[in-house]
Amino acid sequence: MRAAFESFSRLLDRFCKAVLWLSGAGLFFMTMAVAWQVWGRFVLNDSPVWTEPVSLMLMLWFILLAAAVGVRQRFHLSLDLIRMIVPSWVRVAMDAASFFAVGCFGAGMAWYTRDLIAQTWPVRVPGLGISQGLSYLPVSLAGGLIVLFSVEHLVKLALAVGDARRDAAALDRLAALEKPNN
Repeated sequence: MRAAFESFSRLLDRFCKAVLWLSGAGLFFMTMAVAWQVWGRFVLNDSPVWTEPVSLMLMLWFILLAAAVGVRQRFHLSLDLIRMIVPSWVRVAMDAASFFAVGCFGAGMAWYTRDLIAQTWPVRVPGLGISQGLSYLPVSLAGGLIVLFSVEHLVKLALAVGDARRDAAALDRLAALEKPNN
């Protein structure tokens, strides 16, 4: 099971890199759309109607997808002061509770935005003609990814705890073997 999990984790590594590249491309294209809007407004004196909705939609997509990757790579803001001073078993429990709570939050994002997507799918974005539901789709996708990455962290914690118990048992057996016979 460990080998399958590690290969799945490596697959998620590549997937996260692709998502970050996609988010970077979204940031680039959003910047280009805003630049075109400024150029059109101040130089051409004719602001294009499509630039604002495109830039807002791209911003939603790249921010939410990058935030989901942030859960996996643990680069979100955290307060580690208490974590640093507690025993290791408390630290593991705190991490497990944190990943469980974050996973529940991601599940809520994914679950509750599906209704919003369904309700806004027939509505068209003015100036673009595409579905308004596409603006809410990244919330649901990011929520699903947050659940996936939280479960991955929980499995890693469980495997690490199992390894620590096995190592502690091995050390106990070794210590019992090294005791002098009376």
